[in-house]
Amino acid sequence: MRENPLTVVKVGGGAGIDPRGVCADVAAWASGGQPIVVVHGASDRANRLSTAMGLQPRFLTSPSGHISRYTDPQARAIFVQAAHEANEEIVALLRGLGAAAIGLTGERSSLTAVRKQVLRAIVDGRTMVVRNDYSGKITAVDGDSLRSILASGQVPVVPPLARSESDGLLNVDADRAAASIAAALGAESLMIFTNVPGLMSRYPQENSLVPRVDRDQLDQALDWAQGRMKRKVLSVQQALDAGVRRVALADGRQSHPLLRAFSGEGTWFNA
Repeated sequence: MRENPLTVVKVGGGAGIDPRGVCADVAAWASGGQPIVVVHGASDRANRLSTAMGLQPRFLTSPSGHISRYTDPQARAIFVQAAHEANEEIVALLRGLGAAAIGLTGERSSLTAVRKQVLRAIVDGRTMVVRNDYSGKITAVDGDSLRSILASGQVPVVPPLARSESDGLLNVDADRAAASIAAALGAESLMIFTNVPGLMSRYPQENSLVPRVDRDQLDQALDWAQGRMKRKVLSVQQALDAGVRRVALADGRQSHPLLRAFSGEGTWFNA
C-alpha cells in the first residue's frame, strides 16, 4: 500500500442519507493525517426544492436503461442551488468536527465538462431526442488545485457541478465525478456511499447483497444493477480502469459508514 494513500469519498445525495455519519469519519480520518477528498450529490435536495417551487422533478431513461435527471434551464437553476446548499452543509459539518474543509463551488470548481448536446430517452415506449438538457460530460479535473489543497492539510469538498466555457455550470453525475477525481489524483480507494447496502443481485432484496466483485465479473455486476446503480457500477469500472486499486459501494445511512466499509461491509471491487 502507498504511503499516506489518498481516499476519495462520495456522499450520496439520495433520500435517507445523513451526511453527518460520513462527515464524522472523514473528520477523524483527516485529523490522523490521511488525505481525503469528499464528493457529494444533491439529488434529494433538488427534488425537495423543485417540489417546494411547485415543479415536478423529471428524469430520463436512456435506451440502455440508465436514469438521469432531466436538467432543462429551470431545473438547472434549481440543481445549482441545491448543490451549493449541500456543499455548504457538508463543509460546515466538517469544520464543526475540526476538519479544515473547503468547498469547491463557483469559480473554485475543480471540474470541467462539455454539455451533452443531444440525449436519447425512452418516452412512452418510443425513443425521443432531447436537446435542451444542461447535464455535462466531465472532460478535465484540476488535479493541481486539489493536490495543493490536500498538501495544505485541507479537505476538498466537491459538488456535482462542472464548468463549461460556453454553457456555464452543468449538472454532472456525482459518481462519475468521484471516479474522475480518484483517477486524476491516483487514489488508493474510492468509497461510494448510497442509500442501499451495496450491489444486490436481486434488487431490492437486501439479503442478495454481493460482498465482492472481481474484475472479470463487472459485466455480471452491470446485469445485476438496476436504475441508478448502473451508473455507479460504470463509475466503479472507470476508476479501476484508471488505476484506483479498490472501490466500495456501501451504505451511507448508518453511523460510521466509512469505518464499517473498511471493515468489509458493502460491495467491494478490487483491481
